[in-house]
Amino acid sequence: MIPAVRAIGRAALAARPLSLDELNSRAQLLTRRDQRYLVPVEVFADFAALLTDPRRAGGPFRALSVGGRRWFAYRSTHYDTADLRTYHDHRQGRRLRYKIRERLYRDSGERQFEIKLTDGRGETVTHRRRLTGEEQLLDPAGQGFLAGVLGGVYEVEAPGELRPSLVTDYQRATFVADGQRVTCDAGLVVREAAADGRSVRADGGLVLVETKTRGPLTEADRLLHRFGVRACAFTKYGGGLAALYPGLGAERWVRDAFPGAA
Repeated sequence: MIPAVRAIGRAALAARPLSLDELNSRAQLLTRRDQRYLVPVEVFADFAALLTDPRRAGGPFRALSVGGRRWFAYRSTHYDTADLRTYHDHRQGRRLRYKIRERLYRDSGERQFEIKLTDGRGETVTHRRRLTGEEQLLDPAGQGFLAGVLGGVYEVEAPGELRPSLVTDYQRATFVADGQRVTCDAGLVVREAAADGRSVRADGGLVLVETKTRGPLTEADRLLHRFGVRACAFTKYGGGLAALYPGLGAERWVRDAFPGAA
């Protein structure tokens, strides 16, 4: 097993379980602030042990559990314009930017159309629309959803000629305390959207930790800082594209997370 996947699995199994309904009531956080960290597995093990320690003041962080599972397989298909407008907006830190993706929860088969908006203050808002049956992301209903979100929030037109640009596969464990959520991703593989496209695997010794809260730095952020780990600008979409297409820039993302592609 990939070391990072083993690490998130062990941490999740050691924690008390939390149902999806409890997560949504305590820390759904569709509007939030995110911080991302690339954490070596040795540091992650100690970090997760502190969060889930039963002696923690206020009670331990608990691990999301659905149907007895504590970590889950995700697949995201990202959509972009031919000139990769959304990628470049994020790489350049544009004040109003967004991502468009279809998320597949591989264990259940559920599909979601997600539009993730980020503003100049670093606040993230995720809008979701469930996809049913054979419904495709950019069917007329989906195009209407996209236009409504971008027009209603940013007062901009939806981009035309969207196409699949990248597919990401990974495993995720989620830990929750009141008002805080920590997602831990491992085993990341990125590939071109074509069925026979090239793929690159991320460093199997790193866990991508994201802290999510409505307020300032969380306990999880402060713990990682104590371990000497600092937040980074890495995203699975941006880093994955840069790993597959070196000419796009963002070499640091590739060097840190995709050593085989550097």
